[in-house]
Amino acid sequence: MTEKKEMEVVKGLNVERYMGRWYEIASFPSRFQPKNGVDTRATYTLNPDGTIHVLNETWSNGKRGFIEGSAYKADPKSDEAKLKVKFYVPPFLPIIPVTGDYWVLYIDPDYQHALIGQPSRSYLWILSRTAQMEEETYKQLVEKAVEEGYDISKLHKTPQSDTPPESNTAPEDSKGVWWFKSLFGK
Repeated sequence: MTEKKEMEVVKGLNVERYMGRWYEIASFPSRFQPKNGVDTRATYTLNPDGTIHVLNETWSNGKRGFIEGSAYKADPKSDEAKLKVKFYVPPFLPIIPVTGDYWVLYIDPDYQHALIGQPSRSYLWILSRTAQMEEETYKQLVEKAVEEGYDISKLHKTPQSDTPPESNTAPEDSKGVWWFKSLFGK
């Protein structure tokens, strides 16, 4: 078996420019997200202490599911865009911390498109500032993922509306049903 090379990570990420809303264009399916989720997105806000507030949202069967967490540099002295994200689960009673890697593998010069992964290559996200992405840009990001050793046969495009919903326009899944279903692969 061939050993996979170390992934190339963005250096010198401008965290302030990275803040804001990012739409999930494609990802590897995750047990932490509903299989039928649409209009999935993340919103990042810089906290006064330098950490990042993370709001992940998805809509499933007309209901908004969300989880909030935080992100921070894995090594504050490094210029590599290797972050850690921390969420507390389950969402309705957030008591168990879950931490994961969030590595920015690519960001375009205008901070409009990003490729996010992590060292085990079990998770991958293609993100965009807009809900739709040009096919050529998508193909370039997929090719970058292949170069980084990802098996893109697992990549799943995320349905996005032409007019994405606002957080306050859909009923919330306040019981965390989506989270329980995700534990069982639903």
